[in-house]
Amino acid sequence: MTDEPLPDRLCANPRSPYYNQSLLERGIGIRFNGAEKTNVEEYCISEGWIRVTLGQATDRHGNPMTQKLKGTVEPYLK
Repeated sequence: MTDEPLPDRLCANPRSPYYNQSLLERGIGIRFNGAEKTNVEEYCISEGWIRVTLGQATDRHGNPMTQKLKGTVEPYLK
């Protein structure tokens, strides 16, 4: 492990300004309210929320439908 801190906000969508390909390739895990989440699309530590995908549903532009959940966010490197 390196001493590099994880960003406060990270998104898996390449069109987002919070997208970071090198970190996503390395592997980020998310613990939300103590439970492991595998379908996280975006997170923000300081504001305490994650955005999770809702199955295979997409919007009219082809982007996955998401839902914002609030709670304790703990990202870590895999």
